[in-house]
Amino acid sequence: MSKYSPERVASITDAVLKPVGANGVLARTGLFERVQDGLAAAITRERHADAEVLSFPPVMSRALLEQSEYHKNFPHLLGCVCSMRGSEVEIRTLFANESAEKRWVDALGPTDLVLTPAACYPLYPFVASRGSVPSKGLVFDVASYCFRREATHEPGRMQSFRMREYVYMGTPNDAQGFRQGWVARAEGLMQRLGLPYQIDRASDPFFGRVGKMMAVSQVEQALKFELLIPVNSEEKPTACMSFNYHQDHFGTTWGLRRDNGDLAHTACVAFGLDRLGLALFATHGLDLEKWPASAREALGLAAKAR
Repeated sequence: MSKYSPERVASITDAVLKPVGANGVLARTGLFERVQDGLAAAITRERHADAEVLSFPPVMSRALLEQSEYHKNFPHLLGCVCSMRGSEVEIRTLFANESAEKRWVDALGPTDLVLTPAACYPLYPFVASRGSVPSKGLVFDVASYCFRREATHEPGRMQSFRMREYVYMGTPNDAQGFRQGWVARAEGLMQRLGLPYQIDRASDPFFGRVGKMMAVSQVEQALKFELLIPVNSEEKPTACMSFNYHQDHFGTTWGLRRDNGDLAHTACVAFGLDRLGLALFATHGLDLEKWPASAREALGLAAKAR
């Protein structure tokens, strides 16, 4: 049986992630979380000395997300928080008369919240509200539970997942240098973890015909790279990290300006924590004691695994 055969991947996934009644929504086992804790610590050791740490909730302001135009670029992935509308009498009447044609969900209406689609999305308006970006630039370590309404749910493609990001805001040259430097740092981390990988140009999953043109432009300008690791197969490896240069997109959207008045450029490196966890189990198996010594050391598992 191939290391990345569907049967083996399914058995690995079933051992560390448990279904809870909805596609792409999974409970994490203690074994999975043990590796996740080690992975989080390994990523933290790569943190920039002057990085500001922020952990965002899994929901964010709908108004801020609309201002970012995420709902226009990725409407097929967006999730909105809805709640029941109406008086007590109206709501009780609805439940009493519920039928196949008229269900309780029909009475739901959108609130002022949406599900956070990426860990960095709440960051840009937050920083903009504080004033200009200093000449030395800013670096952030941000984390969040995120949501995307994925069309497929093979292992690694979840609707609810954890994301960690390092984000830079400053000059164009420094933003590009930050992104490029992280490609090299990520390669070193993957080598310590004993994970096979490749890095390639990529694009975001923009919506519709116009979105396809935006994706082509993104690839042509080399604005996004992904680190790909075999999880489901070697032929179609899974994107577990991304390296993104946004140019002045978020600077323009949020009025992020440097001390000299120029628009700030931004870049980020994103870690798909659950995908990286699955990649580790898919590559090394379920017995942590048999994992490569370098991986166990990087994850802080060496002493416990004896």
